[in-house]
Amino acid sequence: MTINLTLLLILAATLVTGLLAGASLDKAIVQLPARHRMGILEFATFSRANDLGNGLITYPVLGISSALLAILAALAAFLQKTPFQHAWPLYVSALLALLHSVTTSRAAPTMLSLREPINDESRLVETFNRFAKWHNLRAVLQILNFMMLVWAIVAYA
Repeated sequence: MTINLTLLLILAATLVTGLLAGASLDKAIVQLPARHRMGILEFATFSRANDLGNGLITYPVLGISSALLAILAALAAFLQKTPFQHAWPLYVSALLALLHSVTTSRAAPTMLSLREPINDESRLVETFNRFAKWHNLRAVLQILNFMMLVWAIVAYA
């Protein structure tokens, strides 16, 4: 039995991207809206403990490995001369991974700016609104990427 490297990369990318998309969806529809109910100062304290605590390791590991695996899967399919009708979901996935990385380059510094406690509520509202905008776009890209990778499994297999 031979091991198909491209299929393994697709499966790994799908698994990691699914985890990432799920975490991003939770942040977009559960965590970020909570700032309106619990108060911005309390939410900033929560975010520092969550995103700037264990999240400093977990989110980058998921994000970088998701993008890297999607790009490697597309590259492997290309190098193996996989027919376009089977490979195109991987190419779209790689593009979505790159776009997700671009949005992360905007969202992450916004969150990291909260390392030091800020007691100015208007500044916190502005910061979290900016983060939510970039994060929500990123979450959509990650969900679309997960869907493309599921499609790629079907198309490739």
